[in-house]
Amino acid sequence: MNTSDLKADLINRISQLKEKTIMEEIQKLLDFELNKNEYILTESQKDRIAEAQVEYKNSAYLTEDKANQDIEEWLEKNNPKDINLIAINV
Repeated sequence: MNTSDLKADLINRISQLKEKTIMEEIQKLLDFELNKNEYILTESQKDRIAEAQVEYKNSAYLTEDKANQDIEEWLEKNNPKDINLIAINV
């Protein structure tokens, strides 16, 4: 689908929307993407960003490899050995 087809499709689909909240979310996304409005964070979002910055400075984070390793270990420990039998019996 080329750009003009995509735009036409989006315009058509948006014009058929009835839910105001969905239209407002689309507008927020477009405003953010087009840099028309500043994105305003809530206090809890600001707090979490500050907390994450401190964690990063203190090297309190997982690398992607370590996170994947932890997930694999958790899956091996918590998944039943006979997963195919369970899927068949469900």
